[in-house]
Amino acid sequence: MTQSSYRYSLQKPGASDELSRLHAAIGQVLNDAGFPKGVVNVLSNAPADAPKIIEALVAHPAVKRINFTGSTRVGKIIAKLAAEHLKPVLLELGGNWCEDCIILTNVMKLPTVAPFIDAHFEVVLVDVGRFNRNLQIPARFGFTHHLEGAPFVIVTDANGKVLNTGETTSLITSRAKTPQAMVDQLASWAS
Repeated sequence: MTQSSYRYSLQKPGASDELSRLHAAIGQVLNDAGFPKGVVNVLSNAPADAPKIIEALVAHPAVKRINFTGSTRVGKIIAKLAAEHLKPVLLELGGNWCEDCIILTNVMKLPTVAPFIDAHFEVVLVDVGRFNRNLQIPARFGFTHHLEGAPFVIVTDANGKVLNTGETTSLITSRAKTPQAMVDQLASWAS
């Protein structure tokens, strides 16, 4: 595999020393396994520096996709920064218990699909637990009712306007769809 065929990864762990050490160890193992230099990168920082580093990462034109797992507070900051830098946001609300969420996430990572996703969306995965966590995020976009299923997908433009109103549950049966059908649905939301 040539170096140009790799997808580059930057891991930015949270502020805890444990997470930083874990991510550094993972990065070292992958580099020791023979990944070309620069393919896997780990960035650690002091907690006080996190806001300016996160903003620099989101704002950088080479950053095409953001996958975030963490607190609601930081998720809101990242979504706001993505909007400020005119990057459309795809919020996938679900959880690791949700088979359809896992399927959709993995389809978006396929080598033939990822370049399209990277070019059109900032993907933010939001863990809604069993529809009892982080519900203020869909409420921010006007979805204050009980979520009808998962993945509940909200696509916004850079200004936070929802682009797929009425279609937020169209991927809750991902396991019954072909990857192409899922990509076609996502493409219909790309601006």
